[in-house]
Amino acid sequence: MSVAANPVPNFQSGWMSLPLVARLAARELRAGLGGLYVFIACLALGVMVITAVGALSDALKKGFESQGEMILGGDVTLARVHQRATDEERSWLAGMGRISETATLRTIARTSDGNDQALVELKAVDASYPMAGSIDLTGAGSLTEAIRSGTDAAADPILLQQLGLKPGDKIKIGEAELIVRATVGAEPDAIADRLTYGPRIFVSLETLEKTQLVKPGTLIRWRYAVKLAGNAGESPESLTAARDAIKARFPDAGFSVADRRKPSPEVSRTLERLRQFLTLLGLTSLLVGGVGVANAVNTFIDKRRKSIATMRSVGATSGFVFKVFLTQVMAIAAIGVVIGIAGGALVPELLTAFFGHLLPVKAETTVSLATIATSALYGFSVALLFALWPLGLAEAMSTSVLFRDNIAEQSVQPRRAIWIAVACVALALVGVAVITAESQRIALLFSVGVIIMFAVFSGLGRAVTHFAGQIKRPRRPELALAIGNLAAPDGLTRSVVLSLGTGLTLLTAVALADASLVQELKGRIPENSPDYFVLDIPKSDFDAVNALVAKEAPGTHVISAPMLRGRLIKLKDVPVEEIKAPPEAQWVLNGDRGLTYADEIPEGSTVVAGTWWDKGYAGEPLVSFEAELAEKLGVTIGDMVTVNVLGRNLSARISNLREVKWESLALNFVMVFSPNTLAGSPHAVLATLTLPKGTPLDTEVKVARALGKSFPAVTPIRVRDAINAFDRVFRKVMTAVRVAGGVTLLSGALVLAGALATAQRRRVLEAVILKTLGATRRKIITAHAAEYLLLAVLAAILAVVLGSLAAWVAVSQVMEIPFTFSIGAVLQSLGLAIGLVLLFGGAGTWAVLRARPGAHLKSE
Repeated sequence: MSVAANPVPNFQSGWMSLPLVARLAARELRAGLGGLYVFIACLALGVMVITAVGALSDALKKGFESQGEMILGGDVTLARVHQRATDEERSWLAGMGRISETATLRTIARTSDGNDQALVELKAVDASYPMAGSIDLTGAGSLTEAIRSGTDAAADPILLQQLGLKPGDKIKIGEAELIVRATVGAEPDAIADRLTYGPRIFVSLETLEKTQLVKPGTLIRWRYAVKLAGNAGESPESLTAARDAIKARFPDAGFSVADRRKPSPEVSRTLERLRQFLTLLGLTSLLVGGVGVANAVNTFIDKRRKSIATMRSVGATSGFVFKVFLTQVMAIAAIGVVIGIAGGALVPELLTAFFGHLLPVKAETTVSLATIATSALYGFSVALLFALWPLGLAEAMSTSVLFRDNIAEQSVQPRRAIWIAVACVALALVGVAVITAESQRIALLFSVGVIIMFAVFSGLGRAVTHFAGQIKRPRRPELALAIGNLAAPDGLTRSVVLSLGTGLTLLTAVALADASLVQELKGRIPENSPDYFVLDIPKSDFDAVNALVAKEAPGTHVISAPMLRGRLIKLKDVPVEEIKAPPEAQWVLNGDRGLTYADEIPEGSTVVAGTWWDKGYAGEPLVSFEAELAEKLGVTIGDMVTVNVLGRNLSARISNLREVKWESLALNFVMVFSPNTLAGSPHAVLATLTLPKGTPLDTEVKVARALGKSFPAVTPIRVRDAINAFDRVFRKVMTAVRVAGGVTLLSGALVLAGALATAQRRRVLEAVILKTLGATRRKIITAHAAEYLLLAVLAAILAVVLGSLAAWVAVSQVMEIPFTFSIGAVLQSLGLAIGLVLLFGGAGTWAVLRARPGAHLKSE
């Protein structure tokens, strides 16, 4: 530092000293960033992850907003299950602008000879569809041309592959035999439709009538897209007015209403939850990188200790020196933050270029100011959190100690203000993470887990250093040197155990949670679950369906329940739109729910509060509510529940609460009504089939084929196929989580590299002295390998223990499923730890061995 240019600096206090602080900090930075590249890399990596997650979320959100009309198929949409819009309702909607009517339902498509069949999503549309966007077809000029005849259809090419068909072949849907005129590539409003369970088939509404699938109780979703007259759809005020007018005109019609500003609330919520979760993982990687920040600041201070001592000798106060170096550290942090934000902003561009076809909408690359501000806030906060302590230690040291060669020997503590500042920054980080999360509980648990993880690994690192210093050195010099290095106060032990341990802990926890979920899905659930769900069985055909199943697969256990759909309107006389439910219970209030009625408690349910009604009960309408969801929604026994079924509002009083074992896949519902409430409503029957153990696959296929032939309206869904479909989605999510966990491990690797670089000077000098005394390269390599191997095994063992504990809490307490210990996850952690430590340690050892003794001995 160039203090000689100003022999008597004016070290003013307070705000008056800031210009001099800035000038001295700038002069010092002109000397270069030596030793701070790891600082920048650690900070940039964590900020990049947070920015990338936010930028991708911004891009998809912007895409949803700008493509809202195309995704919805209009400016406003109305949807309900079972009941088609009446002439009066259609006439009123037509007064708002152009309308388009569509209907979707699950059914079975069969080849014309009946030898093969597949589960499909049938979508019937009118001539106005689509009013926004376009549908990709092969084999026809337009959708209208492809389905204009009452015997024509357009199908997903995957369906044709499954059934071995080609365009021009015939296919049976219900009671109608159709000709596939074209194949469908993409449809503009696919996201706004409910989750599909099979390939799509398009037909006209007239063709839908010919299939004879539309019967009372059939699970069919009617949807009406409205293109507002003129340019009213461009105005948010007009959209709000249109929604309010619809709700006011049809308060009890049971329509769910959406507009182009938020075309798919479910998808938006899912993206937001994933963004928040991945942001928390990015913050973890940033915190792990914070260890590298602390190491780098320590090295930075160590290299400038004589400059600090000189400043103190000519009158600079400890506080003034602290400001100078804090200014430098935050200026360098700004470089890391800018690099991280720039890198993260490029991620959506890269993902769109390489994987844009897999995204739900066309992403419009944009980075919001909120994302930039959040990323910068996290970056600067973490830099400040981990820089304050080493700067406070340097500030507390006396001038005479600073002139010595090794400041690690001086035992000092930062002043109280530093302790308070560190605590405040840490609390602020936790506060921001919790406040900005959709689930404050999960964010708080995550934050507490990270704090515990850092505290445990920091304490264990210190304990290992202390223990290594106390044990008796072995006679073999290589091992004695390795243990001595573990005990060194400026050695690698604490840095490696903390940085590598935290990264491995997260990966181990994710891997064990993954293993537990997969085991739950593929182990216990299939063993205890039915083989088929059978949907849309007409009440009048149930006995015949039962007889057919008994004939084709004797011994099959059949359980049935009435099934219809309804939408929650009020809880305790409060409209559901005004209820702020926790995220894990919000789905109950959104859209349509499956409803049933029963005289007896459903299988897989246990009444935990209240009493079940008597058989033949004919009093006030009653309902049984799932206990856990009732607690989250704030309802209990005696409260009123109002649902809209087939355009009618029905109210019932909660009579009891049930604990439901959903994982058994038995027929269970959130709400089960007393029979006198819903028995008069038109409905179909839902059934489960549990075939005798050991039933061959060809018998399963035979049963499903027989049901499809004899009862075209009935839809059998194989449970194994549904579980496999969920498993595919689950694995994609877990891949994203593992990638984020891998970034955390990469942060740990950067910290490890920085720690090795920090210790390099001492190790080179040590090796030079050893070689001068006659040590061979083999002995030095053996000593270093033993040290690195001990550190790697230690970090891996601690990571497995803590990661297993974290996974157990997440799986058994949050997800409430059995915890499964995976030896594969343990071996993965052990292998990664050994590999990373030996890789970076080997590179450091190679540099040590190349050092020339003469030059280093002269410099000392």
